[in-house]
Amino acid sequence: MNDNDSKAETTPSQRPRSPRVPVDFSLVVEGKTAKGDPFEIRAAAIKISRGGATLLLDTELEKGAHLFLTPPFGRKLEAEINGVWIDENDGKQRVGVKLLDENGWFAD
Repeated sequence: MNDNDSKAETTPSQRPRSPRVPVDFSLVVEGKTAKGDPFEIRAAAIKISRGGATLLLDTELEKGAHLFLTPPFGRKLEAEINGVWIDENDGKQRVGVKLLDENGWFAD
C-alpha cells in the first residue's frame, strides 16, 4: 500500500448516494435568514434526489439552517441546508438541502 492508496480509503466520495434528477417546480420555503429573521418565500427546485434538493433561492441563508419545504405535491417537509453557493454561469444563489425525513420526498 502506498500513500495514494491510503488517501483514497479515507477521503469521502463526492459521488451522490442517490441520482440527482433535473426538475423545475416551485415550492414554498419557510425558515430564518442568516440574521435570524423569519421568512416565507417561493423558490424553485432545479434538482432533486430521494433525500435532498438543489433550490434557487434569493434569501441569505447559512449552512446548517433548518427549513420547511412545501412542494405542490405531498406535505410540508423539514430540511437542513448542507450548502450555499453562487452559480458562476448565471450569478444566482443555489441552496443544497438534505431532507430530514428518512423517506425524503416520498414520506407519508
